[in-house]
Amino acid sequence: MYKRVLLKLSGEAMAGEQKTGINAEVIDEICDKIATISKQGVQIGIVVGGGNFWRGKYGYNMESTTSDYMGMLATVINALALKDTLENKGIKAVVETSISMIQIAEPYTKRDMEKHLENGEVVIFGGGTGHPFFSTDTGAALRAAEMGAETILVAKTIDGVYSADPKVDSNAIKYDEITYTEVLNKNLKVMDSAAIAICKDNNIPLLVFALKDPENIIRAVNGEKIGTIVK
Repeated sequence: MYKRVLLKLSGEAMAGEQKTGINAEVIDEICDKIATISKQGVQIGIVVGGGNFWRGKYGYNMESTTSDYMGMLATVINALALKDTLENKGIKAVVETSISMIQIAEPYTKRDMEKHLENGEVVIFGGGTGHPFFSTDTGAALRAAEMGAETILVAKTIDGVYSADPKVDSNAIKYDEITYTEVLNKNLKVMDSAAIAICKDNNIPLLVFALKDPENIIRAVNGEKIGTIVK
Protein backbone atom coordinates (compact mmCIF):
# COMPACT_ATOMS: atom_id res chain seq x y z
CA MET A 1 0.00 0.00 0.00
CA TYR A 2 1.24 3.47 -0.85
CA LYS A 3 1.89 5.78 2.11
CA ARG A 4 2.02 9.16 0.36
CA VAL A 5 0.20 9.87 -2.91
CA LEU A 6 -0.96 12.73 -5.04
CA LEU A 7 -4.44 12.39 -6.54
CA LYS A 8 -5.06 14.30 -9.77
CA LEU A 9 -8.74 14.99 -10.43
CA SER A 10 -10.08 16.70 -13.52
CA GLY A 11 -12.54 19.53 -13.12
CA GLU A 12 -14.96 17.60 -15.31
CA ALA A 13 -14.96 14.81 -12.72
CA MET A 14 -16.51 17.25 -10.25
CA ALA A 15 -19.44 17.88 -12.59
CA GLY A 16 -20.49 14.29 -13.27
CA GLU A 17 -22.94 13.73 -16.09
CA GLN A 18 -24.01 17.38 -16.12
CA LYS A 19 -20.52 18.29 -17.50
CA THR A 20 -20.42 21.77 -15.94
CA GLY A 21 -20.55 23.14 -12.42
CA ILE A 22 -20.38 20.98 -9.29
CA ASN A 23 -22.37 17.80 -8.70
CA ALA A 24 -22.67 17.38 -4.94
CA GLU A 25 -23.44 13.64 -5.15
CA VAL A 26 -20.36 12.97 -7.29
CA ILE A 27 -18.08 14.94 -4.97
CA ASP A 28 -19.56 13.19 -1.95
CA GLU A 29 -18.82 9.78 -3.44
CA ILE A 30 -15.25 10.75 -4.38
CA CYS A 31 -14.62 12.16 -0.91
CA ASP A 32 -15.97 8.97 0.69
CA LYS A 33 -13.08 7.07 -0.91
CA ILE A 34 -10.53 9.75 -0.06
CA ALA A 35 -11.73 9.61 3.55
CA THR A 36 -11.33 5.82 3.59
CA ILE A 37 -7.68 5.89 2.49
CA SER A 38 -6.95 8.83 4.81
CA LYS A 39 -8.23 6.77 7.74
CA GLN A 40 -5.89 3.97 6.60
CA GLY A 41 -3.00 6.34 7.29
CA VAL A 42 -2.23 7.33 3.71
CA GLN A 43 -0.94 10.89 3.33
CA ILE A 44 -2.84 12.54 0.49
CA GLY A 45 -2.29 15.59 -1.67
CA ILE A 46 -4.90 16.53 -4.28
CA VAL A 47 -4.65 18.67 -7.39
CA VAL A 48 -7.94 19.42 -9.10
CA GLY A 49 -8.55 21.05 -12.47
CA GLY A 50 -11.10 23.72 -13.28
CA GLY A 51 -12.54 22.60 -16.61
CA ASN A 52 -16.04 22.30 -15.18
CA PHE A 53 -16.07 26.12 -14.88
CA TRP A 54 -13.54 27.45 -17.36
CA ARG A 55 -11.54 25.91 -20.18
CA GLY A 56 -9.36 27.85 -22.59
CA LYS A 57 -10.93 31.05 -23.83
CA TYR A 58 -14.37 29.62 -24.62
CA GLY A 59 -14.21 31.43 -27.96
CA TYR A 60 -13.68 34.87 -26.45
CA ASN A 61 -11.09 37.22 -27.91
CA MET A 62 -9.19 37.12 -24.64
CA GLU A 63 -5.52 37.50 -23.81
CA SER A 64 -4.06 34.11 -22.88
CA THR A 65 -2.74 35.00 -19.43
CA THR A 66 -6.14 36.41 -18.40
CA SER A 67 -7.82 33.20 -19.50
CA ASP A 68 -5.26 31.11 -17.60
CA TYR A 69 -5.75 33.11 -14.40
CA MET A 70 -9.51 32.59 -14.69
CA GLY A 71 -8.84 28.85 -14.93
CA MET A 72 -6.67 29.01 -11.80
CA LEU A 73 -9.53 30.63 -9.88
CA ALA A 74 -11.85 27.86 -11.09
CA THR A 75 -9.54 25.26 -9.52
CA VAL A 76 -9.81 27.04 -6.17
CA ILE A 77 -13.61 26.79 -6.28
CA ASN A 78 -13.29 23.04 -6.76
CA ALA A 79 -10.65 22.77 -4.04
CA LEU A 80 -12.91 24.51 -1.52
CA ALA A 81 -15.78 22.16 -2.44
CA LEU A 82 -13.54 19.14 -1.77
CA LYS A 83 -12.34 20.57 1.53
CA ASP A 84 -15.86 21.26 2.77
CA THR A 85 -17.08 17.78 1.80
CA LEU A 86 -14.12 16.05 3.47
CA GLU A 87 -14.55 18.04 6.67
CA ASN A 88 -18.23 17.10 6.77
CA LYS A 89 -16.98 13.49 6.86
CA GLY A 90 -14.68 14.19 9.79
CA ILE A 91 -11.48 14.39 7.71
CA LYS A 92 -9.20 17.35 8.36
CA ALA A 93 -8.33 19.11 5.11
CA VAL A 94 -6.61 22.31 4.08
CA VAL A 95 -6.52 24.24 0.82
CA GLU A 96 -3.16 25.71 -0.18
CA THR A 97 -3.06 28.04 -3.18
CA SER A 98 -0.18 29.10 -5.39
CA ILE A 99 -1.76 32.57 -5.65
CA SER A 100 -2.26 34.34 -2.35
CA MET A 101 -5.90 34.63 -1.23
CA ILE A 102 -5.46 34.40 2.52
CA GLN A 103 -9.09 35.05 3.43
CA ILE A 104 -10.11 31.66 2.00
CA ALA A 105 -6.97 29.51 1.79
CA GLU A 106 -3.38 29.21 2.95
CA PRO A 107 -0.59 30.32 0.63
CA TYR A 108 1.40 27.29 -0.50
CA THR A 109 4.72 26.58 1.19
CA LYS A 110 6.53 23.26 1.21
CA ARG A 111 7.11 23.52 4.95
CA ASP A 112 3.41 23.98 5.78
CA MET A 113 2.43 21.27 3.30
CA GLU A 114 4.76 18.80 5.04
CA LYS A 115 3.37 19.75 8.44
CA HIS A 116 -0.21 19.19 7.34
CA LEU A 117 0.56 15.83 5.72
CA GLU A 118 2.43 14.59 8.79
CA ASN A 119 -0.58 15.61 10.91
CA GLY A 120 -2.83 13.40 8.78
CA GLU A 121 -4.56 16.26 6.99
CA VAL A 122 -5.51 16.07 3.31
CA VAL A 123 -3.79 18.89 1.44
CA ILE A 124 -5.67 20.25 -1.57
CA PHE A 125 -3.58 22.36 -3.93
CA GLY A 126 -5.48 25.12 -5.75
CA GLY A 127 -4.37 27.58 -8.40
CA GLY A 128 -2.21 25.24 -10.47
CA THR A 129 1.40 26.39 -10.60
CA GLY A 130 0.40 30.01 -10.09
CA HIS A 131 1.74 30.90 -13.53
CA PRO A 132 0.03 31.18 -16.92
CA PHE A 133 0.88 28.76 -19.75
CA PHE A 134 1.11 25.79 -17.36
CA SER A 135 -1.68 23.26 -16.90
CA THR A 136 -2.88 21.61 -13.72
CA ASP A 137 -1.15 18.47 -15.03
CA THR A 138 2.15 20.30 -14.64
CA GLY A 139 0.99 21.58 -11.25
CA ALA A 140 0.24 18.01 -10.16
CA ALA A 141 3.68 16.77 -11.24
CA LEU A 142 5.37 19.70 -9.51
CA ARG A 143 3.52 19.22 -6.22
CA ALA A 144 4.08 15.45 -6.35
CA ALA A 145 7.82 16.03 -6.67
CA GLU A 146 7.82 18.57 -3.84
CA MET A 147 5.85 16.35 -1.46
CA GLY A 148 7.84 13.23 -2.31
CA ALA A 149 4.77 11.34 -3.50
CA GLU A 150 5.29 7.66 -4.27
CA THR A 151 2.90 7.91 -7.21
CA ILE A 152 0.42 10.19 -8.93
CA LEU A 153 -3.06 8.70 -9.14
CA VAL A 154 -4.48 10.09 -12.39
CA ALA A 155 -8.26 9.70 -12.27
CA LYS A 156 -9.76 10.00 -15.76
CA THR A 157 -12.96 9.33 -17.68
CA ILE A 158 -11.33 6.29 -19.39
CA ASP A 159 -9.83 3.26 -17.68
CA GLY A 160 -6.17 3.65 -18.66
CA VAL A 161 -3.79 4.68 -21.41
CA TYR A 162 -4.67 3.66 -24.96
CA SER A 163 -2.82 3.80 -28.28
CA ALA A 164 -5.61 6.10 -29.53
CA ASP A 165 -8.82 7.60 -28.19
CA PRO A 166 -10.99 4.52 -27.51
CA LYS A 167 -14.12 6.65 -27.85
CA VAL A 168 -13.16 7.34 -31.46
CA ASP A 169 -11.04 4.35 -32.51
CA SER A 170 -12.50 0.92 -31.69
CA ASN A 171 -9.12 -0.65 -32.50
CA ALA A 172 -7.30 1.33 -29.81
CA ILE A 173 -5.06 -0.86 -27.65
CA LYS A 174 -4.94 -0.45 -23.90
CA TYR A 175 -1.53 -0.57 -22.23
CA ASP A 176 -1.06 -2.24 -18.84
CA GLU A 177 2.35 -0.59 -18.53
CA ILE A 178 4.19 1.99 -20.61
CA THR A 179 7.27 4.21 -20.22
CA TYR A 180 7.41 8.00 -20.00
CA THR A 181 9.44 8.05 -23.23
CA GLU A 182 6.84 6.02 -25.12
CA VAL A 183 4.11 8.36 -23.90
CA LEU A 184 6.04 11.35 -25.22
CA ASN A 185 7.11 9.74 -28.50
CA LYS A 186 3.63 8.45 -29.28
CA ASN A 187 2.03 11.73 -28.16
CA LEU A 188 -0.40 9.90 -25.90
CA LYS A 189 -2.67 12.27 -23.99
CA VAL A 190 -1.96 11.07 -20.46
CA MET A 191 -0.71 14.38 -19.11
CA ASP A 192 0.95 17.24 -20.95
CA SER A 193 4.60 16.92 -21.97
CA ALA A 194 5.90 19.24 -19.25
CA ALA A 195 4.22 17.11 -16.56
CA ILE A 196 5.57 13.87 -18.05
CA ALA A 197 9.08 15.37 -18.14
CA ILE A 198 8.90 16.30 -14.44
CA CYS A 199 7.69 12.80 -13.53
CA LYS A 200 10.41 11.21 -15.64
CA ASP A 201 13.17 13.36 -14.13
CA ASN A 202 11.96 12.64 -10.58
CA ASN A 203 11.02 8.99 -11.18
CA ILE A 204 7.39 9.44 -10.11
CA PRO A 205 5.18 6.69 -11.58
CA LEU A 206 1.68 7.49 -12.81
CA LEU A 207 -1.27 5.19 -12.23
CA VAL A 208 -3.99 6.07 -14.72
CA PHE A 209 -7.47 4.69 -14.03
CA ALA A 210 -11.18 5.41 -14.48
CA LEU A 211 -12.98 7.52 -11.89
CA LYS A 212 -16.38 6.29 -13.07
CA ASP A 213 -16.10 3.79 -10.21
CA PRO A 214 -14.67 5.89 -7.33
CA GLU A 215 -13.79 2.65 -5.53
CA ASN A 216 -10.84 2.57 -7.94
CA ILE A 217 -9.15 5.21 -5.77
CA ILE A 218 -8.98 2.70 -2.92
CA ARG A 219 -7.94 -0.14 -5.24
CA ALA A 220 -5.13 2.00 -6.67
CA VAL A 221 -3.75 2.96 -3.26
CA ASN A 222 -3.88 -0.65 -2.08
CA GLY A 223 -1.79 -1.79 -5.05
CA GLU A 224 -4.44 -3.66 -7.03
CA LYS A 225 -3.78 -4.02 -10.75
CA ILE A 226 -6.06 -1.51 -12.42
CA GLY A 227 -5.61 0.95 -15.26
CA THR A 228 -2.17 1.69 -16.69
CA ILE A 229 1.17 2.30 -14.99
CA VAL A 230 3.48 4.86 -16.59
CA LYS A 231 7.05 4.63 -15.31
